[in-house]
Amino acid sequence: MAEKWTPDSWRTKPIQQAPDYPDAAKLTAVEGQLRNFPPLVFAGEARRLKDHLAKAAEGKAFVLQGGDCAESFAEFHPNNIRDTFRVLLQMAVVLTFGAASPVVKIGRLAGQFAKPRSASTETIDGVTLPSYRGDMINGMDFTAEAREADPDRLVHVYNQSASTLNLLRAFAQGGYADLHKVHQWNLGFVAGASGARYADLCARLDETLAFMEACGLTSEATPQIRETDFFTSHEALILPYEQALTRVDSTTGDWYDCSAHMLWIGDRTRQPDGAHVDFMRGVGNPIGCKAGPTTAPDDLLRLIDILNPNNEPGRLTVITRMGADQVEGKLPPLLRAVKREGRKVVWLCDPMHANTVKMGDYKTRSFDRILAEVKAFFAAHRAEGTYSGGVHFEMTGQDVTECVGGTQAITEARLGDRYHTHCDPRLNATQALELAFLIAESLKDARAEARKLAQAS
Repeated sequence: MAEKWTPDSWRTKPIQQAPDYPDAAKLTAVEGQLRNFPPLVFAGEARRLKDHLAKAAEGKAFVLQGGDCAESFAEFHPNNIRDTFRVLLQMAVVLTFGAASPVVKIGRLAGQFAKPRSASTETIDGVTLPSYRGDMINGMDFTAEAREADPDRLVHVYNQSASTLNLLRAFAQGGYADLHKVHQWNLGFVAGASGARYADLCARLDETLAFMEACGLTSEATPQIRETDFFTSHEALILPYEQALTRVDSTTGDWYDCSAHMLWIGDRTRQPDGAHVDFMRGVGNPIGCKAGPTTAPDDLLRLIDILNPNNEPGRLTVITRMGADQVEGKLPPLLRAVKREGRKVVWLCDPMHANTVKMGDYKTRSFDRILAEVKAFFAAHRAEGTYSGGVHFEMTGQDVTECVGGTQAITEARLGDRYHTHCDPRLNATQALELAFLIAESLKDARAEARKLAQAS
């Protein structure tokens, strides 16, 4: 029988990736302050996302999860939020055409400020300091003062997340997401093949909307045309922050982490007896868990039993991050085990994190390897008779040069042109849109193949 869960029961468990706060009393005071702040999201919104994810688990919806590697205080600007939001809208329209099913839009936004690190310290010119763990914890500058974990940053994260959410809600519900505005979503620097294909898709959509309007289905009469559901997510890495924003839902009596609609556990913090898994098992939000190449089938099944003991559709999303070369060998055994045991999960592909390489002074990712992992992910699901539920990208609406390849042919020599990330390299808007078109083609081909098999049988 599982131990009784409380919002602070994680504190008795071993914890990984926890920052060392030198002033414990200050951290306690900040936690108390956060507990008195209003929730950032509401339980009903989280339940609505869970319903959408339940459809994805059955192959009746496709999930697009994307956004910043790690949000930063310095890049906080309404234009940056708007541009990332509209690239996600563009990608969603492209994928909707390809998948011929609803696309569930989830941003890595309004809370994604912390990053796990492979080493707790870094050494430069003989000086060793704590690693930069994201603006939620410490600063990038390589000084002892900047690298000290500061609890006041948690309050800054809350305030910036609240402002970001306010703007996202306005964009999603206030008319900006109206499908009649698809031409306006385009960013000036998105050109070449992707820009031309998007313009062609917009023209086709205009024709469809004109036909619908002639039939009486206008944006005024049909909310689905003028607004959209948009949800937020982040890795629940800093548990004092997450606990402080965990509240009882007055309508159900259940606990929800009100820092985001969806939270996930990283590949470095998914220990079944660890603090992060313990915390996440007790909140009512839809949750995710990363699964890397070291994830064994029995380990995954154990995690599923802990995190989704009632086998509730939409409750748990498994986000695989294998690396392009390892998907074929590592993913099918997980798919078979979960299918054999009848576990209901959403499968997402994160093709970013296991495909990071160093080129000169920069960390980067190859567009071709990202695409290769996505294709291998889809192929594995087709072979095993399971549903490829969606994709999870690190991307931005800014015109950055952080990932090599794509039709822009960004090379190692160009990485320094506009390399702005505070942590890991992100796809720019052109690359993200190009990837959406390629995924849409794969989904369309899979749909045609399924129809042929159905007709043959």
